[in-house]
Amino acid sequence: MKTTTEELLAFVSVVDSGSLTAAAELLGQTPSGVSRALGRLEQKLETTLLNRTTRRIDMTEEGRLFLERARSILEAMEEAEELLAQRRHRPAGRLRINAASPFMLHVVVPIIGEFSLCYPDIRLELNTSDQIIDLLEQRTDVAIRIGNLQDSSLHARPIGRSGLKLLAAPAYLEKHGAPQSVDELFSHCLLGFTQPATLNQWPLKQQTCASLAITPAIAASSGETLRHLALSGQGIACLSDFMTYEDRQAGRLVQVLKEEMLESYQSIHAVYYRNSQLSARIRCFLDFLAKRYPLHGD
Repeated sequence: MKTTTEELLAFVSVVDSGSLTAAAELLGQTPSGVSRALGRLEQKLETTLLNRTTRRIDMTEEGRLFLERARSILEAMEEAEELLAQRRHRPAGRLRINAASPFMLHVVVPIIGEFSLCYPDIRLELNTSDQIIDLLEQRTDVAIRIGNLQDSSLHARPIGRSGLKLLAAPAYLEKHGAPQSVDELFSHCLLGFTQPATLNQWPLKQQTCASLAITPAIAASSGETLRHLALSGQGIACLSDFMTYEDRQAGRLVQVLKEEMLESYQSIHAVYYRNSQLSARIRCFLDFLAKRYPLHGD
């Protein structure tokens, strides 16, 4: 008796999600249904793929060997589905997108509704990470990278760029005053990143160099966290335009030291692994994003 797609999906989903309950939610099934599918698969293969207890699920050696083939089969089926959809001029299949949380929240999420209307057969998975991820390890189709690219093994497509501004909330400036010179910055509470150090190089006019290295009084790993700290009046932050446009328009954040700022932009790229022709679902998403992302740094 041959295995079915349902059984392979159950197995891979349990491995990826870590539990029967999470896999059931992912597949839109009941935990008992997922468990039965796993049982049928193991019975057909005459081996145990997963050791299941009330607390955890561990793969057996046979399970690890079978997992790679199971993934390949499911991916081949997905590609076949996409190929047929292309013949109907309707890109389809699962599209896994990764981006830093600020870009995801302020740029990607606002266009998802329109994108889904245009491409209803594409199933989106949106994941955020403030660190650079391994696309293969995280099973990601396309990731948005901000700043200089380092991994030459990836294909990259320019999406746009974003300017940088020093910003603070009106409440903070009312309480502490606005800095009138670069030197006065050091008497203020500066908000910066935990890593990398390059993000704490602010593009300000200096006699000896083209940027100012700051030591944050409050540091965070995410630009979105720094944005909220600035909004709550905790200090001055250097943030990308794409994540602060609405705050600046509404007056929730105010630019400081405008005349002392050097023109500086962060490049934004979409990166992906594709040795052959770019898949239709990735291509249409990148086209859609690039058309709706402003190339200017307002």
